[in-house]
Amino acid sequence: MDTEHTGAESAALDAYSRVVTGVAAGLLPSVAALSVRTPRGAGAGSAVTFTDDGFLLTNAHVVAGANAGTASFADGTETRFDVVGADVLSDLAVVRVHNLGAPAAPLGDAENLRIGQLVVAVGNPMGLAGSVTAGVVSGLGRSLPARDGRRVRIIDNVIQTDAALNPGNSGGALADSGGTVVGINTAVAGYGLGLAVPINRTTRQIIGELVGAGRVRRAWLGVAGVPVPLPPPLAERLNQKLGLRVVEVVPGSPAGTAGIYLGDILITAGGEPVQTVQALQRLMLGPAIGKNLPITVLRKNALVDVVSVPEELR
Repeated sequence: MDTEHTGAESAALDAYSRVVTGVAAGLLPSVAALSVRTPRGAGAGSAVTFTDDGFLLTNAHVVAGANAGTASFADGTETRFDVVGADVLSDLAVVRVHNLGAPAAPLGDAENLRIGQLVVAVGNPMGLAGSVTAGVVSGLGRSLPARDGRRVRIIDNVIQTDAALNPGNSGGALADSGGTVVGINTAVAGYGLGLAVPINRTTRQIIGELVGAGRVRRAWLGVAGVPVPLPPPLAERLNQKLGLRVVEVVPGSPAGTAGIYLGDILITAGGEPVQTVQALQRLMLGPAIGKNLPITVLRKNALVDVVSVPEELR
């Protein structure tokens, strides 16, 4: 028997176990099992406490159709909660419990994740409170369609993990090895495939609006576009491979008023590169409404600067 090899494997396994148990010990008190009842029937999911005054983060689909429900914590505490606000187009919602006491879990930044990195999922699958699974980041930058009536929006930069997720995990925490929450588990696409909405700059804005206003205001520019390669000399000069070719401009829209035309290629908006539709969508949140948005377009081989003022999407 190769005792040296066996000893190394045992040490690695012990290190892995220490990470998972440490994350679990830190997060379990912050994660609640949610129970709701709507005219469509009973529902269940998970939620993560993220403030010391009782605000919890979950999925919009977990609390869809409900104004309140019951939250149960790992220490046996059970309390009522109210739905503060939900945003179907990001599948995020904020609820607030009546009885405080659960510690706030630290929110991290999914932009720092790497494929192959260890992650730990904490939630309440199948009604089994306080369940912990572990795996790795299987993919980054995935897309997940979300629908609100006739509007469809792509939740971008979704995290894919092989940590086992089952019904009831939705709304639970996906954490890195340091115990910071980098995602909110949102869907199980198939056996061995789990997805989570990332915690990043965009979702932090959404969470802030849900806490402050109970809803997410979105801005409207009035263009539709498709990604296209930029001419090689310009791509090299700008260090940007793609732009967004305008294929539709709504008459009288903020884009039309600003002087954006069919065939223009959006290069930047608000100083940010625009290489995909999702990149433009990320800018179209509440703070952009009524504010000057400088846009650079490529038109007939010339860079043209315009200023648009996005309006609120109704």
